[in-house]
Amino acid sequence: MTVLKTEDAPTTAPAPVTHRRRRGARIRAFIKHALLIAFGLLMIYPLLWMIASSVKPDALIFREPSLLPTETDFGHYADGWNALSHPFGLYLMNSAIVVLGALVGNLVSCSMAAYAFARLKFRGRGFFFGIMMVTLMVPIYVLIIPQYVMFSEIGWVNTFLPLIVPKFLATDAFFIFLMIQFFRSLPTELDEAAKIDGAGYWRIYFRILLPISLPALATTAIFTFIWTWNDFLGQLIYLTKPELQTAPVALRNYVDATSGASWGSLFAMSVVTLIPVFIVFLVGQRYLVKGIATTGMK
Repeated sequence: MTVLKTEDAPTTAPAPVTHRRRRGARIRAFIKHALLIAFGLLMIYPLLWMIASSVKPDALIFREPSLLPTETDFGHYADGWNALSHPFGLYLMNSAIVVLGALVGNLVSCSMAAYAFARLKFRGRGFFFGIMMVTLMVPIYVLIIPQYVMFSEIGWVNTFLPLIVPKFLATDAFFIFLMIQFFRSLPTELDEAAKIDGAGYWRIYFRILLPISLPALATTAIFTFIWTWNDFLGQLIYLTKPELQTAPVALRNYVDATSGASWGSLFAMSVVTLIPVFIVFLVGQRYLVKGIATTGMK
């Protein structure tokens, strides 16, 4: 009696089926990228329109919606630079002073607070950590009036101190939490080995943890720069003298409800104000992505 053996079933899909699947995958990838590009262009259209409007004559800014102007007028940059009571460079310098103070304050105070919460053991650590996290949910508008009254009583209004000094007191809980997540990801064996060699808390902080915390520090620095440079409300409240105003507050002076608005100069100086933010983000982009990925904030 003979036994008929059946051939094994083919393990690979027929060529036409595989070809159709690959073609379908390419089509889906093309559609996805096309949608992403279209959405990206839609997002940056206001920025492109502002740049184009900064070189258009005032009469064509709102009458000509095209991004390619038929007439150009680069005089808006020179006119806008000297249109206010002081040259616009003074306002950029004031913004730089506030940003530099906030940057140093956040890097020093927030990293120290994060080190204490992440690596040190002390009584009430969980309670104080919870209080810090609660401050993330408190709206800034709740704090504006009591802060203004306090700073007014001590004579800090119309100075840069209300915008800089609180940064040295670890008031930005977001950056503290970000660096806590990074410090917790580092092995505790580093601290133990340093303690065996006779290092104390301060030496561990300065010589061990800070040098390897560049991604988290860079992320804090970039966000602090962007948020402080673009801040309008706080700088508007505390800086009322024209010679102390920062760039975001000075841009408001180009729009006057009674005498009209110099739109060309406004858009030109807005482009100038955006250049430092663009440069900082371009230079620190890789640190920003790495810092967010290593701190669990993605």
